[in-house]
Amino acid sequence: MIIAIKIKLKPTKEQEVLFWKSAGTARWAYNYFLCESENHYSEYLKGNRKTKTISEGEVRKYINNILKKTTHKWLGEVGSNVMKQAVKDANLARQRWFDGISGKPKFKCRRKSKISFYVNYESLKRTKEGFQGEKLGIVKTYQPLPKLQAGQMYSNPRISFDGKNWFLSIGYEKQFEMLELTGVSLGIDVGIKELAVCSDGEFKKNINKTKRVKHLEKKLRKEQRKLSRKLEDNIKSYDINRKPIYEKPLKDMKNIQKQNQIIRNVHKKLTDIRTNYLHQCSNEIVKTKPSQIVMEHLNVRGMMKNKHLAKSIAAQKLSEFKKQIEYKCEKYGIKFVEADRWFASSKTCSCCGKIKSDLKLKDRVFSCECGFKMDRDLNASINLANYQIQRA
Repeated sequence: MIIAIKIKLKPTKEQEVLFWKSAGTARWAYNYFLCESENHYSEYLKGNRKTKTISEGEVRKYINNILKKTTHKWLGEVGSNVMKQAVKDANLARQRWFDGISGKPKFKCRRKSKISFYVNYESLKRTKEGFQGEKLGIVKTYQPLPKLQAGQMYSNPRISFDGKNWFLSIGYEKQFEMLELTGVSLGIDVGIKELAVCSDGEFKKNINKTKRVKHLEKKLRKEQRKLSRKLEDNIKSYDINRKPIYEKPLKDMKNIQKQNQIIRNVHKKLTDIRTNYLHQCSNEIVKTKPSQIVMEHLNVRGMMKNKHLAKSIAAQKLSEFKKQIEYKCEKYGIKFVEADRWFASSKTCSCCGKIKSDLKLKDRVFSCECGFKMDRDLNASINLANYQIQRA
């Protein structure tokens, strides 16, 4: 099984400058291919082109043979595979759009897009201090790279920046011992009040209700108000459409840049806390060694349309939690089952099987005509645990 890991880096100042150049080159190459593909399609509509799309090979050849030798000589300062892979990523994003898998790819923004670039897997070598990459030299890491067997290579290595630290993400082949499973079917009902309720009676609390997260959210609101006041102080006047006119470009205002960095750091802390908690909960669930885990099919996009619950749903990171459960089940040989979206797990009585159609969201205790009473989420998790038995 191929697993992916992230390793924290400690680059020198010269290497960090090269990292930023490589990330900028990858972003430029991605945007350049999207722009060329749109121009090619517009020429096709005019009748000047025979094909609708342009191949990524043509774009790469033009960049290497023309631009790199004339107006874009700075492309030679970074590894050649940085540009090559960025063009391939843009082409893949476009193909996924054509196939209906994802939306139309957007141009990457310097301030909002993820800062990352590709490292050539063939030249990536493990060293005592860290690793050696193409034009990067020996980069030190806080933990050693995993050892590989003869003939193996790290797959899809990329270096990324999370706003504070640089990381190397790699994939490698690893064999796991199959667990001796208990033969139990475990149902998991996720929600907002509790992150997850398991059919064995285990409740995973909502991390967003803890003092630490609430303190950080309060601090985030406070720092955002500070930023708003700084922006207001720099407003000179308003135009006819009541849009603010600033005395000078915002990028030159050092106080605003510092405040934006503070806000990014608070966002990073919140994300790290929530992601780490999801890993802890998913590990605890998988280590109970059930034969299969059943989760409901979540329509997160539809749930986010509720303006009263959208913020709470986004903070729970339910899609990420399901992904973690799914790949950890595959790791240990546990069968993962996704129940049908329209399966009435919450409205069905786990005792007699009768469906209570008038159940409302505010009803936290499920009461049935047969006299059965149970916590609403626990009842739903038991129904999910019996999902395959009911469909057999």
